[in-house]
Amino acid sequence: MDVLKRFFEQHFRLPAEDVKPLQGQLSGSGRVIVRLTGGGFSAIGILYSVREENIAFLEFSRHFRRYGLPVPEIYAEDLEQGAYLEEDLGDTTLFDFLSSHRAGEAIAPQVIDAYRDVVAVLPRFQVEAGHDLNYRVCYPRASFDRQSIAWDLNYFKYYFLRLASIPFNEQALESDFTRLTKFLLSANHEYFLYRDFQSRNVMLRDGKPYFLDYQGGRKGALQYDIASLLYDGKADLPPALRQELLDHYLDCLAGYIDLSREAFMEHYYAYVYIRIMQALGAYGFRGFYERKAHFLQSVPYALRNLRWLAHHVKLPIALPALMQAFEGMLGSEKLLGLASPAPGLTVRIFSFSFHRQMPVDESGNGGGFIFDARSLPNPGREDQFRQLTGKDAAVIDYLEQQESVHQYLTHARSLVDAAVSNYQQRGFKDLMVSFGCTGGQHRSVYLAEQLAKHLQGISSVNAVVRHIELEKMGK
Repeated sequence: MDVLKRFFEQHFRLPAEDVKPLQGQLSGSGRVIVRLTGGGFSAIGILYSVREENIAFLEFSRHFRRYGLPVPEIYAEDLEQGAYLEEDLGDTTLFDFLSSHRAGEAIAPQVIDAYRDVVAVLPRFQVEAGHDLNYRVCYPRASFDRQSIAWDLNYFKYYFLRLASIPFNEQALESDFTRLTKFLLSANHEYFLYRDFQSRNVMLRDGKPYFLDYQGGRKGALQYDIASLLYDGKADLPPALRQELLDHYLDCLAGYIDLSREAFMEHYYAYVYIRIMQALGAYGFRGFYERKAHFLQSVPYALRNLRWLAHHVKLPIALPALMQAFEGMLGSEKLLGLASPAPGLTVRIFSFSFHRQMPVDESGNGGGFIFDARSLPNPGREDQFRQLTGKDAAVIDYLEQQESVHQYLTHARSLVDAAVSNYQQRGFKDLMVSFGCTGGQHRSVYLAEQLAKHLQGISSVNAVVRHIELEKMGK
């Protein structure tokens, strides 16, 4: 850590007062990732021993920034020690933003806008900045070629199919892999392929997307990255939204190349399949082989995507052995067991306006709590708070100075806590709690946020918050 602290002090002219690990950002990567803070400044430090990957990330970062692409600034580096210091882009990934602003397949408009922004930037990486990138620094391959594809397919075969006990004919499957590889490489593959273009590698700061984790990039086909994003397992995007975002991507891509949509789509779903297989190989290696069970939580989402593809897509080439293996996966009791609901109770917390739309319970249970906060002091009547929300510090300070707010929140927590305890004892999985006020902007938002913080401290409770009116306002 000393090298990272030295980098911080050299860049900010102040010592690092605190160093906190952020392993969750790239679990399974082998990197040591920390946030260094001091004097009101912060930065992200990375320690990683694979020199070739470090070189690729640093070279790509400098290249992309020359094109004005939103990637982190590199503050300092030392390849001999496998260390570099980069810009801190915050804590909110696109996946986090999606997870906190959805109820089932109902995804908030601002999340869809964020996805549209992300897919609009992708052609800039692939075409604009990709045409003169130094592909000599790519690691482990300069292109997504026959060898790269073989690695992914074998990863899937040996670490997923084998370890999940899915039967297959090895020679027949290898013949399908050969046909699939030939077909994939018949697409134009002279563009930059980001390789891991998915929702956890996009950060949102001030509502704008920033991009990370492209050190595995290489030359390849356009279809791979958009398939990675739209069929990102746990993101679980609804089919209609996937199609909307694909259309938007193609519209944006047409601004950079002479695009034949028919030619693009001919290869698109084959790249969807190989991306899903690559992900399943990773889940199998980390989950079945290394016995890190949380990686297996993504398997049911991949199976759901495969089931949709089986019903809606016909590839231009025949892959009978591979399709038979997929059928085996979809009928596997071992894999279906992974899809069992996770233990615990999900409490969905809403804020809303009584003058507009009340939240709808989509869990099928009906009921829940609806709390009316209109009896509390209203910050919306004060000019200095009118444009703010219940998530802003000034509004929070105002409400927390009101004794009536403390009493109200205490009673609400007590009622919800009793229900949570009862629901957990009875094995229930869903509880809905809604706070309403006049505008759905201040009091109800504050109360929903405070209840969520309170519930996050209770074991086996997953608190999910949505603010109906703020979503309409884009906040």
